[in-house]
Amino acid sequence: MTTQQQIKVVPVAGRIGAEIQGVQLSGELDSAVLNEIKEALQEHKVVFFKGQKHLDDASQEAFSTLLGELYAHPTVPVRDHTSSILELDSHSGTRANQWHTDVTFVPEVPKYSILRGVTIPSVGGDTVWANTNTAYEDLPEGLKKLADELWGIHSNEFDYAKLTISQATDEEAEEKYRKSFASTVFNTKHPVVHIHAESGKKHLLLGNFTRKLVGYSSSESESLISIYQSYVTRLENTVRWQWTEGDVAIWDNLATQHYAIADYEERRIVRRVTVGKNVPKNQHNESSALLLKK
Repeated sequence: MTTQQQIKVVPVAGRIGAEIQGVQLSGELDSAVLNEIKEALQEHKVVFFKGQKHLDDASQEAFSTLLGELYAHPTVPVRDHTSSILELDSHSGTRANQWHTDVTFVPEVPKYSILRGVTIPSVGGDTVWANTNTAYEDLPEGLKKLADELWGIHSNEFDYAKLTISQATDEEAEEKYRKSFASTVFNTKHPVVHIHAESGKKHLLLGNFTRKLVGYSSSESESLISIYQSYVTRLENTVRWQWTEGDVAIWDNLATQHYAIADYEERRIVRRVTVGKNVPKNQHNESSALLLKK
């Protein structure tokens, strides 16, 4: 895939992930280039851009609006002087080191996430993404048929970035984040297998926000979820990105899960914008639904 600007899309792993070269991201990006990025996202699920140090909060948001309407986190306040940026700062204990799809505890799930590396440790702090379509396709037929009919309950009662004092250098900021995230509790019913709105492919919709399966006990739910998650996180379905400052990753949120590896001691700051929204549907055209908001 090339354009007059000599854009190159270079796969990073066999089933997911590609680096896009020759692009400087901005709110004034050419429409043809933007279309190539969207095509690469549909094919590779997550795309990476190096050398984007020119971006600041405002220009990150400006670019993100080209991909969809800004989507602010439902409970955590946005970064000061921004419309939608969620900052993850390891000094406040915010380490998203569990497998998840962003904001699945509400029915309207963000379409894309755009993550910018601001402060990156010299060693460690990589992020891993998984392809939830190939995970589904790898399932034995019996597990596919069961998954097609299952519903999962997703909740933010425990955050994917759940904090511990040992991880944080700023305990006051940590406690503030805890209270903010739990200020409103959501419980949402999602199909375990949803049909992607653009590709029409089946994807597993699970991750750390999934609490239990409808019609199953807690122990049964835990066992079944563990089986399905093990297919998502197989190494064959993943790509790992080693960050440098100024890198940007964009992923199709409802086609992936991701995990930020907490194997570092130095400070790590990344800033995320989410855009667009979709209400997942299963093969029977049944939609996700909010069960509880308190």
